[in-house]
Amino acid sequence: MKQISSIQNSYIKELLKLQEKSRERRKKGLFLIEGEREISLAKAGNYSIDTILFNPEIYSLDNIEENINYIEITSEVYKKIAYRESTEGIIAVVKTKDFSFSEIKLNSPAPLILVMEGIEKPGNIGAMLRTADAANVDAVFIANPKSDIFNPNIIRSSVGCIFTNQIGVGTSEEIIEFLQKNNINIYSATLQNSNEYHKNDYTQPTALVVGTEATGLTKIWREKATQNINIPMQGVIDSMNVSVAAAILTFEAKRQRAFK
Repeated sequence: MKQISSIQNSYIKELLKLQEKSRERRKKGLFLIEGEREISLAKAGNYSIDTILFNPEIYSLDNIEENINYIEITSEVYKKIAYRESTEGIIAVVKTKDFSFSEIKLNSPAPLILVMEGIEKPGNIGAMLRTADAANVDAVFIANPKSDIFNPNIIRSSVGCIFTNQIGVGTSEEIIEFLQKNNINIYSATLQNSNEYHKNDYTQPTALVVGTEATGLTKIWREKATQNINIPMQGVIDSMNVSVAAAILTFEAKRQRAFK
């Protein structure tokens, strides 16, 4: 088994580039996953593992799988490439996936979809992926993404739920076309021409759409919506964190569906 003990190793430098730069991830078609649980979720989600790096002082490698490269690394090397402060001693180099709509399979007669448009903060994207997993939605669509989906902070904040959800990425126009083609009602969270979110029927095929806290949804989502919806504010400010809003809307839909 190969061993690496120097942080100046050329391969380790390549991994640091993957960790830090979305351009490198797109170019190489690879990204990093840290932690045993997240790696297990990626495997369950049919992601292809290229290489496993582990520090034997922290992690005990019990099973060796075929078609995966294994590299033993020192504590110094592990600390150099680890993204999280809490260490588990194992990092995987994984092949990226295509998030095209052709891969989305809607098996439910009344699918529930969460759509996020133009979200900038990776932490918010990760939090919404956690909500989507908790609610067992049928798919998550990311419109006009501002962050690389394989950003390490999205993987960390989603606690691996990037691997448990069906994800489609595209423009707002492409996603709206998909939703209309599949006869899915669009409920856009916006203040303009909206009613209160709990007054709508989400038991039918439903897409819940949220946008940025600063500017909200773009015009096309407001115009193409089956109904614009809002969460009534009772305090001083007129908005809340987008991931919190997404959770409220998603679980109202689940409540109406009796959590089926």
